[in-house]
Amino acid sequence: MSNEDTQNSAAPETPATDKAAGTAPPASEKTEAEIHALIEALNAENANLKDKALRTLADMENLRRRTEKEIADSRLYAVTNFARDVLSVADNVRRGLESVPADVAAAADGPFKALIEGIELTERDLLKTLERHGVKKLEPKGERFDPNRHQAMFEIPDESLPHGTVTQVVQAGYVIGDRPLRPALVGVSKGGPKPTGAAGLDVSA
Repeated sequence: MSNEDTQNSAAPETPATDKAAGTAPPASEKTEAEIHALIEALNAENANLKDKALRTLADMENLRRRTEKEIADSRLYAVTNFARDVLSVADNVRRGLESVPADVAAAADGPFKALIEGIELTERDLLKTLERHGVKKLEPKGERFDPNRHQAMFEIPDESLPHGTVTQVVQAGYVIGDRPLRPALVGVSKGGPKPTGAAGLDVSA
């Protein structure tokens, strides 16, 4: 073997990777970048799932509340028709008491007094029974006319009261829960000052 061959064989070969030195990141840096991207993706997915879970919980809570309200309303308003029929009984009891003049009732004695007291007790028990089932009697005298709960039958000139004040109750009204069961038939004042926010108040029958 010649000296030239010996020198050529002894010369170290330059690794191929050295030619590309500085053009690609080390394997460790590339792995860290991939891990960082994966963590970011997982965090985004976790936030998205958490948001969906919170929305689902909120929807379930709203559904629960609506269901509870619907059940309560169905129980309360299930007696609407029956309660409306019972109102005629309450009206007749009240008419019976009002048919006795006040001075006669005050001077009543013996069995007649006991009869009047018995009718009054019956009326109180009847109203309490209605209240236990969510039905309440309206006492609108002196209140501002409310077309949702009152029906104006006539107007009474009275400048001492704000216009549209209920001055007389012809027939009692009732509500069941927060809904009108029967409007009160009333007489209202006119000629007085209009209450604040009562522009355009219509009390016509």
